[in-house]
Amino acid sequence: MKNFYLVLALFIGLNIHSQAVYKTIDSYKLEGKRELKIQLPRNYNPEDKRSYPLIIVLDGDYLFEPIAGNIDYQSYWEDIPDCIVVGINQASTRTDDFYYDNESFFPAHNGAAFYEFMAAELLPFIEDNYNASNFRIIVGHDLSANFINYYLFKDEPIFRAYVALSPDFAPEMMHRLKQRLTILQQETFYYMATADADIKAIRSSILENDSIISTIENKNLLYKFDDFEDANHYSLVGRGIPKALNQIFALFKPINAKEYSDKVLTFEGSPYDYLIKKYEDIEHFYGFEKKLIENDIRAIAAASNKKDDLESLEKLSKLVNKEFPKSMLSSYYSGMYNEKEGNLKRALQRYKSGLLLEPSQSVDKEMMLDKMYEIQDKMKE
Repeated sequence: MKNFYLVLALFIGLNIHSQAVYKTIDSYKLEGKRELKIQLPRNYNPEDKRSYPLIIVLDGDYLFEPIAGNIDYQSYWEDIPDCIVVGINQASTRTDDFYYDNESFFPAHNGAAFYEFMAAELLPFIEDNYNASNFRIIVGHDLSANFINYYLFKDEPIFRAYVALSPDFAPEMMHRLKQRLTILQQETFYYMATADADIKAIRSSILENDSIISTIENKNLLYKFDDFEDANHYSLVGRGIPKALNQIFALFKPINAKEYSDKVLTFEGSPYDYLIKKYEDIEHFYGFEKKLIENDIRAIAAASNKKDDLESLEKLSKLVNKEFPKSMLSSYYSGMYNEKEGNLKRALQRYKSGLLLEPSQSVDKEMMLDKMYEIQDKMKE
């Protein structure tokens, strides 16, 4: 089973279409070189002002590929944002990198050096060379899943999200985590997972830790725990990664049926106001701007039509025209507004003009022609 998931991870890694970069960083802290695996988003352009969330993957020798594959796949479908993924190869240094003192249970010796390397050398290196945002995620498994917790104890943690896959906790870690998570001043994601066939000692401490964390009352702690069935210490990784990403980027996700019915239709303002607020909240929370997507346009248009909110539909059509001036989307939603208003002649003109523009994911030439024929029939009545 373990070999199957490793092969699957390699398959995912080899078939991604993002830009893979391999770098070597010369570390003063570690007194040597470290190999990095870096995945850049599709169509990444270093000249663009756009910045991307940064995901640091410990145990990059085997954990990088499944993380990178999940990021590439989900971002392709716009479920999560494009991200920069950086894996640190640690196969030959793992024991030293994650070393902690047997009395204080905090990083010591080589472990302390690696702890400092992350903040003092790795992050500056990435930010100097790539368009990484301040929204940072760190991922670990087993020993490295324990190590990521040490970054929570800084006065101002350098990561906003922590993904602990079957963590092998150091002594006192559970007690210290409870204290730290209780007083978080910034919204922070914490994901933890185990499985029914996980290593017994590790699973026992994880379940105990979950019983502690789940009782913490702090609005800034966004906690998610999974206990997978029919999975072991290694296979749970493949199931935990997408669950963690879904939790971390829940606000970013496209408007789905539940959000549409529970939030969009019940929003006190207009559907258009809901859209603007959603995107402003995303920028405020994650620190980067989300590009308007067709799924959300369709949802807001549907809500505007359902509520007979012409003003909202008009504002939406203007926004679409601004964001997609060369796409059929601009003509389609402008035509929709004019049709709803009763200006059939102008609606027909807008639909006709769209035939000269580029099709989108949801609007093509056939769709535009259908709307034109529909308007012409209405005009004959």
